[in-house]
Amino acid sequence: MTAPAPAPRVDDWAGARLPTLLRGASLEVPARDRSVHACREFCAPGTTVHVRHAPGDTTHGIVDVAARLARAGLAPVPHVAARSLESFTRLNDYLARAVGEAGVAEMLVTAGDQAQPAGPFRASLELVETGLFEKHGVRRVGIAGYPERHPGIAPAALDAARTAKLARIRRAGLEPYVVTQLCLDAAPIAAWLADTRAAGVDCAIRVGLAGPATVATLAKFAVRCGVGLSLRALARGQTSVARLTREAGPEPILRALARAEAPLDGLHFFSFGGVARTASWLAAAARGDFPL
Repeated sequence: MTAPAPAPRVDDWAGARLPTLLRGASLEVPARDRSVHACREFCAPGTTVHVRHAPGDTTHGIVDVAARLARAGLAPVPHVAARSLESFTRLNDYLARAVGEAGVAEMLVTAGDQAQPAGPFRASLELVETGLFEKHGVRRVGIAGYPERHPGIAPAALDAARTAKLARIRRAGLEPYVVTQLCLDAAPIAAWLADTRAAGVDCAIRVGLAGPATVATLAKFAVRCGVGLSLRALARGQTSVARLTREAGPEPILRALARAEAPLDGLHFFSFGGVARTASWLAAAARGDFPL
């Protein structure tokens, strides 16, 4: 009999797999023109760049940014926030323009940050159920994952919604994937990944991490995202103004994920500290300028 292959060591994850994950990492930017300039300067050709759909952003503006990213040789992934859409017609137009003008192959659906919907859609599943993504030629659809759970949705309901979305995306002949919400502590990420895989979720999962930013900036976005464990992890030892203003990078959490041998498929970086700062850090890390 052939002896079983030895289990991968932490050094294998950090020394071999992590550089590959960094080179293939995606970046998330706001829907602003200057984001394009920073991405063009620092990102390698073909880098996947997500464009947020925040309250106040227009779908026309997002498509314009996506088209600029595509012309710069990058792969844009516009987000679709259900509660920001005024109508079915607006969604139809958004998808048609994203594919037609920016060559978009994938999009990520979210409920959005608005408390009250601007139109008929309240949840991301409702977007997927329209059938418009496959109609317009989108091939991959991403959904959000929540290592610290959702502050406004019970865990059972959140898991049921995830199952329904992944099933509906697959029934449409599209490829689903998951990008996790901001988390600043490796322990809940590793636990969530293990639980999610045990629940039968076999699609690709990209773990969302914050790029370099000050502790105060990270705390602001952690509050906005409602991630309590991250706030507690961030607060450890950060008791002075000097510490709040220092920069915190993703290196510690990446090392912790390596030690946990976390079963993730990719990395996704939020540019809370600025697109140029995040993109330049990622470019350097992908080149190997990363203290393992």
